[in-house]
Amino acid sequence: MPIVAHNDLPTFARLRDEGQRILEPDCAIQQDIRELHIGLLNMMPDAALAATERQFFRLVGQSNPIAQFYVHPFTLDGLKRGAEAQAYIQRYYEPFEKIRAEGLDALIITGANVSGSDLAQEPFWQPLITVVDWAFEQVCSTLCSCLATHAVMQFRYQQRRQPLPAKCWGVYSHHIVERTHPLVSDVNTRFDVPHSRFNDISRAQFDAAGLRVLTESDAAGVHLAVSADGFRQIFFQGHPEYDMISLLKEYKREVKRFITGARVDYPPFPEHYFGLQARAILDEYHEQLHEALDQGREPPLFPEEWMTTRLHNTWHDTAQGVIGNWMGLVYRVTNNDRRLPFMAEINPNDPLALGW
Repeated sequence: MPIVAHNDLPTFARLRDEGQRILEPDCAIQQDIRELHIGLLNMMPDAALAATERQFFRLVGQSNPIAQFYVHPFTLDGLKRGAEAQAYIQRYYEPFEKIRAEGLDALIITGANVSGSDLAQEPFWQPLITVVDWAFEQVCSTLCSCLATHAVMQFRYQQRRQPLPAKCWGVYSHHIVERTHPLVSDVNTRFDVPHSRFNDISRAQFDAAGLRVLTESDAAGVHLAVSADGFRQIFFQGHPEYDMISLLKEYKREVKRFITGARVDYPPFPEHYFGLQARAILDEYHEQLHEALDQGREPPLFPEEWMTTRLHNTWHDTAQGVIGNWMGLVYRVTNNDRRLPFMAEINPNDPLALGW
């Protein structure tokens, strides 16, 4: 069943315009079907706040035909916001106190944009720990994305992320490590996942923490891992939620940073993302840009529209499959009042309890 538009969040209209089915509240009430309430802790910066929201809403809404999905976005104090983003959050997002009081079936925690090397020094650190600790005891399952994975690995498993020699940036081939786990059942044994990060939690660190690695890449490392019980905490290092144009937008942003002097080197291409023709066009743009800057002229327009029609999404189907499997497991192990269903009714150490 679809996501329920339980408030006037603009993402509902945007997804409806894309052709996704969005259920109005009065229709949802008339249907005799289970509800699943999913929290979305959105820690992304202002420029990516709404896009990240849409990406995860889209994956959840497309994932499973057996439930109505109510997605509850919220964020943290300590994340610096501009006036426009703060007004958006005030209008459309829910306070954590309300979410904690009413409960969730599952929780998604997005990444964030930080510049410091020590996550414990970030202003959102303690509020994030509060949410994660609450979710560990009170929510059936929590999915951590990218920086959220690194933060939880640091404060719960004492595994600090390590800086990479160069940014892991592009679309990388992955393979399934533990094929019997239900999160990866019925998905391709090899598939692509976008990555965009300067830091890494290695396979050895996941193993040292007693976690189970489900998918990894020879080039990009671990993407998907789960807690020892197989379900309560799920970790992404990649970005399977990305739109087809997300890496293009990031590349364009880095080009703009070069133009303004915010970065001294011209950005490399995201790996395995642009085709040969696209790379040739971008190389030509690079030459035109350098010529314009040398002569003090206005930079040429970035060929975004041309590029957009020549990109390919090679990861969405697998992302949808994994999220669909996750929602199916959450559906199976929760009850209607969502009060400690996982702890009270399911033994996480019993493989039969979760179907593997």
